[in-house]
Amino acid sequence: MTLMTRLALGSTLLCVTCAGHAADASERVADLIEKGSVNLALRYRYEGVDDDAFSKDADASTLRTRLTLASGSFMDFSGLLEFDNISEVIADDFDAGFGNTPNRTEYPLVADPDGTEINQLYVDYDGVEHLKLRLGRQRITMDNHRFIGNVGWRQNEQTYSGLSAAWNRDNVHVSYAFIDDVRRIPGEEVPAGRDEQDNTHFLNGRLDVAGIGAISGYYYHIDSHDSPGFSTATFGVRLAGKQDLDNLAVRYAAELAHQRDAGDNPASYDANYYVLDGGIVLENVDVGIGWEVLEGNASAANEAFRTPFATLHAFNGWADKFLATPAEGLDDRYVKAKATFGNLIAEARYHRFEGEDSGDDLGDEWNLQVGYQFEPRLRADLVFADFDGDDPRYSDTTKFWVMVTATLP
Repeated sequence: MTLMTRLALGSTLLCVTCAGHAADASERVADLIEKGSVNLALRYRYEGVDDDAFSKDADASTLRTRLTLASGSFMDFSGLLEFDNISEVIADDFDAGFGNTPNRTEYPLVADPDGTEINQLYVDYDGVEHLKLRLGRQRITMDNHRFIGNVGWRQNEQTYSGLSAAWNRDNVHVSYAFIDDVRRIPGEEVPAGRDEQDNTHFLNGRLDVAGIGAISGYYYHIDSHDSPGFSTATFGVRLAGKQDLDNLAVRYAAELAHQRDAGDNPASYDANYYVLDGGIVLENVDVGIGWEVLEGNASAANEAFRTPFATLHAFNGWADKFLATPAEGLDDRYVKAKATFGNLIAEARYHRFEGEDSGDDLGDEWNLQVGYQFEPRLRADLVFADFDGDDPRYSDTTKFWVMVTATLP
């Protein structure tokens, strides 16, 4: 019995149980609708890709329409249903990848396949103080999305089917999730869009310490039925904080994690991950540096530290050249600057990439973004990424995006 079938049966049982409370049932059921909400969100995006490995450039013009229906509360239960539609508009000269567009392989990948799906469908229960339970298909993110994320950058979001629990009290926060399957960005029309899990658990605990920052500890056990190479056990600790001084602030983050193979992973390995990130914030300007390392083995395939459920676009350059960790691992050293001028936001980053185990130069990359918030429900962004490869495996690539996001009401 699939999770969604169990969810449907559980919802039916809930309705039958509630029917026994005839005295005020009609009024409470009415609250489900009257205290609910309807939200419509639109995101248009043009993505252009010039990749030297392909004979043609990609021009992808897509529109995501998201309809979200949230209920009110009834006996501490509530629910949410969310639909996504991604449509190609104007320009469709791109390969959506993973078998979605087999007749467009002469174009670079732009992983925004068209289609309509249920993005989220879940029931919440918050009848226990400090605790919230959620059953169904849902968005799950942990810490900074480096290991568990929703890949919100792409038009088709990554969501998880399972049971999650969040316990929050004062400065202590604990999150747990048991995952039945993962709906990935390629979409439901192709096998790569769904990754069934056998025994996958996410556990994350965070303690907010005054004067120090947020200290997190986590254990992520991935046991993938459809993609055994994803099966890993990862545990680690993270510190992130900010200190206000006289005329400026200093922010910092440090993280260390260890990973080993799990489940039916065909590889047998151990690898480490670590990152150091810091910056100075002076009024509306933030300037920082960082160093991120994912260990690998140059002499053996499939033994590098991997993060299959991360929001990968946020890390290692916006050109997305390192969505999969190279066999020799990855050493990413970067500088970044961000400035805010009223409703205008500008950001720049520079990355230098090397193989962690080999020491070989892999390339460098510039990233630029300018965004303007016209009003709370309307924003536009221009984004640019330019990767210059130093290794034959990683071709020179330039990407450019124009995005407009609007929400109603």
